[in-house]
Order: sequence, then structure tokens, then C-alpha cells
Amino acid sequence: MAALQSDSSRGSFIVLGALLVAALLLTTLYFREGPGGPLHRTRTGVLAVSAPLEQAGSWLTSPLRAVGDFAGDLAVSRNDLAALRVQNVELRQQIASLAEAKAENTRLGALLDLKRALQLPMSAARVIGRPTSSWEGSLVIDKGSDAGFKPGMPVIAAQGLLGQLVEVAPNASKVRLLTDRRSGVAALIQSSARGRGIVRGSIEGGLSLDFLDRGSNPKVSDTVVTSGIGGIFPKGIVIGDISFIRDRRADPFLDVVVTSRVPIQDVEEILVITAPIPDTGAGTGASP
Repeated sequence: MAALQSDSSRGSFIVLGALLVAALLLTTLYFREGPGGPLHRTRTGVLAVSAPLEQAGSWLTSPLRAVGDFAGDLAVSRNDLAALRVQNVELRQQIASLAEAKAENTRLGALLDLKRALQLPMSAARVIGRPTSSWEGSLVIDKGSDAGFKPGMPVIAAQGLLGQLVEVAPNASKVRLLTDRRSGVAALIQSSARGRGIVRGSIEGGLSLDFLDRGSNPKVSDTVVTSGIGGIFPKGIVIGDISFIRDRRADPFLDVVVTSRVPIQDVEEILVITAPIPDTGAGTGASP
């Protein structure tokens, strides 16, 4: 048995040696012959035959490689995925914060422009409570007597007149809206006729222009502003626009509806006029 194993090992070494010698000879002949030699032509032929086979094999195995890549992606750790989710949430929050800051800057810029136009002492405040129904004609702001606020002071938004302070605490105040049924302000139509009347609120939350004479010849879309009469609201504050006119022959005055420009449900910042308003004549303000 040992003799057979010895002969087998000797034969393997002989074959290996023969292969090495043959490889050395072929390599030497390949580098010594020219590009048109038989070894070069043989290699070129083998390459021409094997290239299509290699391409077909690559096409057949590409789905397997794709599956392998997908499986590798699935191997991403859960910690990495959790970190990406947290980063996504943070980026969304940053975008929302930037959008909110931009909107706030726009609103504050409009208030600043109004303050410059009126040239009256004013103090800004934020809305912290708003009406929950049309029956509740008031809202709450975040400043009060500590900021020098007093009942009766006019309150305006960037779009126009909002109302006036009726209750004042050290750090908060209640604003009675112009649309409240107890509110009233002396008004003037910004047209050539310059018709005058009293804008009042209603239970429904709308505005009417009362005591307007037919001779004023108002038109739908005419702008209505404060007249300054009564010494409560300064002259020239926009109240709204005429949206409806009805002439009742039996009534000495026109029936006029005014639509406020102030989006009450969207107001977030307001201005309180803190300076005394000079009285330009007899008039009326908010009812007690």
C-alpha cells in the first residue's frame, strides 16, 4: 500500500513539473514571436469566442447582483435608520419655523407701516384669545395696565379698525370688536359726497352704516373710514367697504351694509393707540 502511494506522489510531481516546463516554454515563445505568430492568433481567437459568453453570463447574473445590493442596503443598521428619521423631523421643524418667522415678519412690517402713516403713539400686543362664535364679540391680548393700557383705547390691525379696550388687567386686556352689537363709531365715506353716519355692530357680527343721508349718494365698494368725531377713534382709520345699499322710501336714511377688512379669525398682532384722541365734534363711541 505504501509503495502505491509513493508511486502516485512521484507521478504527480512529474506531471506538475512537465506543466511548469510547458508553461515556461509557451510564455517564452509568446513573447519572442511577432504579433502575427500562432500563439497570438490562438489567443485572439479564444478571446473572440469567450467575449460573447462572458457578456451573456454577466447579463444572466445581473439580477442576482441587484438582489445582493438590495440585501446589502437592507443590512443598514436600525440605529442609522432611526438617526435619519430624527434628522428628517428636525429639518421639517426648521422649515416650519422659517415659514412662521417669515409670515410674522410680514405681519409686523404691515403694522409698522401703519404706525408710521398714522404718526400716533402706539403699543403692539399679541392676540392670546379670540372669539369662539359670532355671539362673542371680543378677543384678549397679552398686555394690560403694566403697558399703560386703559379702557376705551382704540385697537387697530394692519387692515383697519378692530375695536377698543373694555377691560384691562395688569398683563392682559379684553378688546371689544367693532362687529360687537354694543360697538359704534362715527364714520365717513371716502368719496366726493363725504357722507357721514355711525357704523354699528350686530348680533350676527356684521356692520351697518346708520343715519346715512340719501344725498350722500354712496356706492358699493366705497371705503368707509373713521371721521374722528367723538374723540375716541382718530380720523382716517379704515373701517371697511360698502357691500350693500338699499333705499327704503319710507325711511329718511339709507340701509347700508359695511364689510370689515380685518380678518378677525386670523389676526395675531395688533396696535393699541395710547395717546388721547382730540374730539373733532359731537359723536358717539362704543356703548357701555
